[in-house]
Amino acid sequence: MALFVTGCTEQLDGAGGPEPAKTGGAALAAAESLTVKGRAPKTGYAREKFGTAWADTDSNGCPTRDDILERDLEQVRFTDGDCKVSYGVLERDPYSGKEIVYRRGRSQVDIDHVVALSDAWQKGAAYWDASKRIALANDPLNLLAVDASTNRSKGDGDTATWLPPAKAYRCTYVAAQVAVKKKYELWVTAAEKTAMKKVLSTCPGQKLPSGGNPTKAPERFRAR
Repeated sequence: MALFVTGCTEQLDGAGGPEPAKTGGAALAAAESLTVKGRAPKTGYAREKFGTAWADTDSNGCPTRDDILERDLEQVRFTDGDCKVSYGVLERDPYSGKEIVYRRGRSQVDIDHVVALSDAWQKGAAYWDASKRIALANDPLNLLAVDASTNRSKGDGDTATWLPPAKAYRCTYVAAQVAVKKKYELWVTAAEKTAMKKVLSTCPGQKLPSGGNPTKAPERFRAR
């Protein structure tokens, strides 16, 4: 599922994915509650610190990447069973608003970490154990199928440095970042919190996404 907004009214497009909380204005309230600190150095960061890419932390037999492709794409087709997504259509990319056809082996669709792993590292994750970092990297709450080229312009930016070009999606996007940072107890910079509040003040009824996986990966991942 991808969440979309028109103006400040959230709409659900498709089925599945995390359910939003029912309390109006929860996203803005949650943003207000986030701890503010300075950005820590990036020293020591490596993607491998968050485990093997797309680990099957929900134990359904499929890599996390395929789980998200199946959730977010329409007209999904599989190769070799019902796990390996070979084709699908991102009918409305949340970041650009474009329709994008996904074919396995081509790089037109990325699975974005809404809160970038490098950003998380600099705002608390450097101090976590491996199982919590692996959980963050594979949590559906923090993952979204998006246009690859638009996503790569984001890099490891936070709300203060990057927002989706599709303005109608910005409230939902920022609410997702707030939800992930609150769930995993990550801090934000002062500039980031100001930017979050600025976006969410334009949609004061914006709900806070919830759900996803536990904040600790299963036992088999914890020794990594």
